[in-house]
Amino acid sequence: MYIIRRIMKKMVKIQNSVIVTTSLLLVILSTILIVQVEPETFATYFDGFWWVMTTVTTVGYGDLSPITFGGRLIALFLYLFGIGIIGVVIGKVVDGLASFRQRREEGQIMYKDKHHYVIIGWSQKAKFAIKEMLETMKEIEIIIIDDLEKAPMLAENIHYIKGNASERNTLEKANITEAKAVLVFSDDSIKDDQLSDGKTLLVASAIESIASHVHTIVEVMDENHIKNFEYMNVDEFIHSNETISSLFVRSAFRKGISSVYSQLLSRSHGDDLYLIPTFPKWKTYRDAFNELLELGATLIADHNNLSINRMLDEPLPKDAELYVVCNQETHKQLIKISKTKH
Repeated sequence: MYIIRRIMKKMVKIQNSVIVTTSLLLVILSTILIVQVEPETFATYFDGFWWVMTTVTTVGYGDLSPITFGGRLIALFLYLFGIGIIGVVIGKVVDGLASFRQRREEGQIMYKDKHHYVIIGWSQKAKFAIKEMLETMKEIEIIIIDDLEKAPMLAENIHYIKGNASERNTLEKANITEAKAVLVFSDDSIKDDQLSDGKTLLVASAIESIASHVHTIVEVMDENHIKNFEYMNVDEFIHSNETISSLFVRSAFRKGISSVYSQLLSRSHGDDLYLIPTFPKWKTYRDAFNELLELGATLIADHNNLSINRMLDEPLPKDAELYVVCNQETHKQLIKISKTKH
């Protein structure tokens, strides 16, 4: 037993590819040998394979067993070496899965897919953003970048990359050049708006240097700093302090108005704001407005233009980006109709 333990310890140190190859050869050769040596008991190679696998995995159903001297010698060999080798393989598989899980939790695995969304900077705002994104599109892939020791959130389609987001290596691990959009949240741990925006600007500049084509949205704490982000060609800005303050004031002057904003900004209940495709037969905004109204949706904007009701008779541009207010069922119906129209 001492010799066998020594052999097993040395096998653990052998490369995985060698262990797996050896195991496969052991199973194949044992299957062929047992059928050749004892064809009366093992009529087919599948019978031989079945017996070899139940032996080396210590299941031992007993439905098949060798009765000749040669067959029993093969069985003894499998008892002494086969079970040990397969045990090492199973152990390495388990260790590999555990190592993969640990590396994933620690944010050490590079992301290689495309059309994903990258969220930089973990906070409650980032958590709510992910919740909203998943409610909008359940199948999207999301990458979180932060320097936390372990992933703040993990799921089949939520991944974590640990590192400094202003460093090229970290952004490349998130495959940012193939991302669909990047959301950069301000660091809540920094109380000084100037320092906070300075860190965000550093991250934005790193993104633009390697992935200027990717749509980038950043949270800006001080409105005066927006011009600096515009210089970096950042696509969109969310002025956090101004948005919250404006909502507070509007709620104070008109009770209940905050629930209207909440409903438009959340997928969780009621009507929502949706982007819809244009129908070929629409020639003017009025055509679109009237048909959408009949279907239960209200046209309110083209891109960021909210004056649709004052331009109904104007021709509808080919690059129109129409937004409507409706419920989820109506939106699905509009998407379905648009597919049949094209």
